[in-house]
Amino acid sequence: MGFCQIPAFDPVTVAVFKSLMSVNGTATAYLGLGANLGDRLASLQGARQALALVPGIRVVFASALYETAPVGGPQGQEPYLNAVLQVATDLSATELLGCCLDIERQFGRRRLAYHGPRTLDIDLLFFADLVCQEKDLVLPHPRLHLRAFVLFPLCDLAPGLSHPLLHKTVRELRDQLPGGQDIKRLSQAW
Repeated sequence: MGFCQIPAFDPVTVAVFKSLMSVNGTATAYLGLGANLGDRLASLQGARQALALVPGIRVVFASALYETAPVGGPQGQEPYLNAVLQVATDLSATELLGCCLDIERQFGRRRLAYHGPRTLDIDLLFFADLVCQEKDLVLPHPRLHLRAFVLFPLCDLAPGLSHPLLHKTVRELRDQLPGGQDIKRLSQAW
């Protein structure tokens, strides 16, 4: 049985949580986007547009685009394009994840191999300050602190955002990454 909860309410956590939630209950969430099959840029642009059309989701900011080497999975994969979106949403975390999975399918995502190539990948990285350990939803994303392709674009948008379990900012997590993760910043506008 899973659980979803907000971490212990110390004054700093309460202040951060209030800054992430508006008066009407809108949550700030961060979505990691990636693609390494087909027209990668068109897939990321299309995903951003598709998310913006979903009632209850507003795309607030987009990071720069990054090109990264594949992490894990089958050999011989092409490089990924990656970015992070900040969204404001009235949806629950589960509903937002469901929308992301639907959009992935619309862009031809097929899950044939673990860490395999993909036309589009949308990961729910953070949802307000929610900590969740369920079968189909783990928040914050369980490997985001290990991935340059997530932390570099996330740092474009929210360098001071604190990981509620690791108690480090996105910038601190990025700066602590081990070397050897090939990442190249491309364009701010996409």
